[in-house]
Amino acid sequence: MNDSALSISKLKKTYSNGTIALKGIDLEIPEGSFFGLLGPNGAGKSTIINIVMGLARPSSGNATVFGHDVVSDYQKARSHVGLAPQEVNLDWFLTVRDTLDYHGGYYGMPKKLRKERIDELLEVFSLTEKADVNTRMLSGGMKRRVILARAMMHRPKILILDEPTAGVDVELRLELWKYMEKVNKEGTTILLTTHYIEEAEQMCDQLALINNGKIVKTGTSSQLKKAYKQKTLEDVYLEMVGRGELTRTTR
Repeated sequence: MNDSALSISKLKKTYSNGTIALKGIDLEIPEGSFFGLLGPNGAGKSTIINIVMGLARPSSGNATVFGHDVVSDYQKARSHVGLAPQEVNLDWFLTVRDTLDYHGGYYGMPKKLRKERIDELLEVFSLTEKADVNTRMLSGGMKRRVILARAMMHRPKILILDEPTAGVDVELRLELWKYMEKVNKEGTTILLTTHYIEEAEQMCDQLALINNGKIVKTGTSSQLKKAYKQKTLEDVYLEMVGRGELTRTTR
């Protein structure tokens, strides 16, 4: 746990329209941790993810994934990361099996290993019966399962979960978190963004609060509650975003 899976230093991002998304972010995510990134819409979470994934270039500063710079050493950095995005971005003309197979091929997995991994993930995510169904025919919950399975296909060392349980039912949410806990215990570093505060408190061993393009505070749930003099992480979040009048803590 001494080495960083993701290291971000003085990261700034200004978009071409003048929007300042990041204002000098410093963040260290230890290898093997289950790390939560909490903040309102527009805080900068998606920009951080896009930079790590090579979908956006930083204006200044740097980010490394297991020591590989996400800009100058993009290929190696990207090979260590699996992303389950918030939006459903599946190819509607591919089956579930083909979706996983193409993803594995993109990461250079040999055919035999791809087949073994696909069968494993289909079983894990209860997708075996849907293996040869086009993704456009799946329910919302099943599509979410495919997105998570795809993210895990190449056995990434760090898994980024961007609002992974948004819009899914309680049963699937619990099922997914049980698997994510297992994956984390096996050594995979997980970076989670979520608006389900109780989810973050239960799952994450470290948290960072982000607002207006800046990291406001980092620490464990207990440390954040102590720092903000609040009894719940939800009330910490409300204080952080300037909505302290909505907190339920009596002080």
